[in-house]
Amino acid sequence: MFNFLYDVIGIPFGYLMKLIYFIFKNYAVSIIVFTVVTKLLMFPVNYKTQKNAARMQLMQPKLEKIRKSFANNPQRVQEEQQKLYIEEGINPMASCLPAFIQMILLFGILDVVYKPITHILRISKDIRLKAFELAGTSKGNLRCELITMKDLTHNADNAENYKSLGENFFTKVSDFSDNFTIFGANLGNVPTLHPDSWTREAVILALIPFLAGLAQLLSTLYSLIRSKKTNPNMQGGGCMTFMMLMMPLISIWFAFSVPAGVGFYWIWSALFSFLITFALNQYFTPERTAAINEKEKEKARIYAEKHPEKKTFMQRMMEQQELVNQQQNGGARKAGNDKISRSEMNKHNRDKIKEARRRMAEKYGDIYDDSDNDNDED
Repeated sequence: MFNFLYDVIGIPFGYLMKLIYFIFKNYAVSIIVFTVVTKLLMFPVNYKTQKNAARMQLMQPKLEKIRKSFANNPQRVQEEQQKLYIEEGINPMASCLPAFIQMILLFGILDVVYKPITHILRISKDIRLKAFELAGTSKGNLRCELITMKDLTHNADNAENYKSLGENFFTKVSDFSDNFTIFGANLGNVPTLHPDSWTREAVILALIPFLAGLAQLLSTLYSLIRSKKTNPNMQGGGCMTFMMLMMPLISIWFAFSVPAGVGFYWIWSALFSFLITFALNQYFTPERTAAINEKEKEKARIYAEKHPEKKTFMQRMMEQQELVNQQQNGGARKAGNDKISRSEMNKHNRDKIKEARRRMAEKYGDIYDDSDNDNDED
C-alpha cells in the first residue's frame, strides 16, 4: 500500500526535482530550491488557512459568551456555536487540509530522496532491476536505489558489471553520487549516533536530525507564544503544549531512521514554514481581519441566497443533529410515560420529525410538503 503511494505521488515531484537538479547540478541546493517551490505552490492553501484562523480568533469573544450563557447545557452550546459558524461563513475544520497536504507531500519527498536513479537519472526499469541484483537488493526494498549507488561507488569488484548494464549507467550514477552531498556528506546515508568512526561525514549526518528538530522547535515555540497571547483562556492548553513540544523530538527520532536528504528537507521546510506563518500573522492585523470578515460574511450571504438548495458542511451537521435530538427526545418521553400507547408514541415521533424538517426547510429557503410524508406513512 505505502509503496504504491510512494510510486504514484513521487512521479510529479520527481519531474520537478529533475528540472531543478538539471539547473543547479547539486542535490543539496536542489532540495532547498525544491522546498521553496513547493511552499510557493502551497501558499494559497496556507493563506486561506491563516485567514480562517484569524477570523476564528475574531469570533472568540462571541464563542466565550455562548459558553457562559449555556454553561449547563453542552448540547445548546454546540448548537449555538454551529449557528454562529454558519452566520460568519466559517468552517472550523479548514485547518485539517494543510496537514493532509503535508502528509501527501512527505510521500513524494521520500520517494524522490529514495529513488534518484528513477526520478532524476531516468534509468529504465530493466536496467535498474539488473543493477539491484548486482547490489544484492530488490525492488521491494524502498532503499534499493541508495544501496545500489553505495555499492557502485564503494565496491570496486562490481565496477565492470555495472559498466556493462547499458544506458551509460555506471558513469551517470557515479557523477550523480559526487553531487549527492552536503559538505562532503552523502545525503543518501542514514544518520547514526553510533558510526564506526566519527569522520567528518558522520558528524554532518548526525547533526542533520538535530537541526531538523531545532527548526521544528522554532515553529512550535512561536505557535505556542502566539496562541497564549491571542487566546489566554484556551482550554486544554497543557495537553496541547505537551503534544506540540513532543513533535520536534519525534522529528529527531524519525530523521535518524531515514536518509539524511529527508532530514535536510525538513530543516528548510520548517524554516520556510515559520517565515510564511510569521509573515501572514503580521499581515492579518485585527483591523484587516475585521474588514475581511465582513466581506466574507457578505459573500456567504449572497451565495446562500443564490443557491438555497446547497447546504454548507455546518448546515448539514445542524440538520442531522436536530433530527437526532428530536428522535432522542421522543424516546425519552416514551420511557417516562408508560400510559401512552405505541401508536400514539409513533405519531408523536413522526410529528416531531416533520416539525424539525419543516423548520429546516423554512430556514434555508427549501419547499417542504408534508402531505407526501403523510401519504408515505399511510
